[in-house]
Amino acid sequence: MSDFNIIRLHHVSLNVTDLEKARHFYVEGLGMIETASDDKQLFLRAIDDANHHCLVLRQADQPSLHHLAYRVSSEAELAQLEELFLAEKLPLRWVEKGEEQGQGRALRIQDPQGFPVEFFCEMDRVKPLMQNFHLHRGAKIKRIDHANCLVRDIDQAYQWYTEKLGFRCSEYTVSGEAKERLWAAWLHRKPSVHDLAMIREIGPRYHHTGFWIDDAKTILDACDHLASIGYHQNIERAPGRHGTSNAFFVYVRDPDGHRTELYTGDYFTNDPDWEPIRWELNHPQRATFWGTLPPASWREEAMPVQHILSGELLDVQPPV
Repeated sequence: MSDFNIIRLHHVSLNVTDLEKARHFYVEGLGMIETASDDKQLFLRAIDDANHHCLVLRQADQPSLHHLAYRVSSEAELAQLEELFLAEKLPLRWVEKGEEQGQGRALRIQDPQGFPVEFFCEMDRVKPLMQNFHLHRGAKIKRIDHANCLVRDIDQAYQWYTEKLGFRCSEYTVSGEAKERLWAAWLHRKPSVHDLAMIREIGPRYHHTGFWIDDAKTILDACDHLASIGYHQNIERAPGRHGTSNAFFVYVRDPDGHRTELYTGDYFTNDPDWEPIRWELNHPQRATFWGTLPPASWREEAMPVQHILSGELLDVQPPV
């Protein structure tokens, strides 16, 4: 297993078609804090954040995933990662300091499944607002938690992230086919259920970004808040509790259809003798512990991803 010191998923960058509509949803609806903006991009953070941003919204012609970003412990890690990615012959480019506002030099790649992924070490610091309670609004998002990606070849993706980058598995789902095979995996670097979830599906497509909320009551209050300012139709999957991860959730969608999970209540995973929890795909309490099924849109719809060099959106293909 790799010894790279990847800390956690740090931020996500999304392409949106109307920056002002997106601002209203994320700031007035979800209560995120605007750190900086111009006419082409918006940098947002959450209540606990001590760094410049955890979400970037970029003006574009089509909604898509621009990139996911993981933080590493040192600049030396970036050089070591470059060696790996060059050996793997992955599309790669350096993002110079300041090219993404507030962020130091970063290494951006297209991972083997086609996802745009960035690694960086330094970011401008800001004051966390944990005790500025008068600024806690909307969903009262505390921090980013995870990304959920739909991948064509989950066996290859699982092997690459665990063996090459040192991610660990907290839970996994196997399909009920004659020959059992991996269907989904929850992988982590921080000591919780996941920084990255992967599901075997038509891909590459981006399913959702998960943000940590203090408790289930705050999630219910967030639904009331969203509905009261006109976003009742943006609540896609009603509040519930996952079987996988044990988390309490609600899923909402922004004006472009980007999906956000408001998420709380998972568990510690960093004990050395931790054994991943196994689920079967047909388990009636896997997706929702209470047994309710996700809506068709949640099962079928997801965002395309952008190529890091050309800027074009990648074609999607059936799973292998």
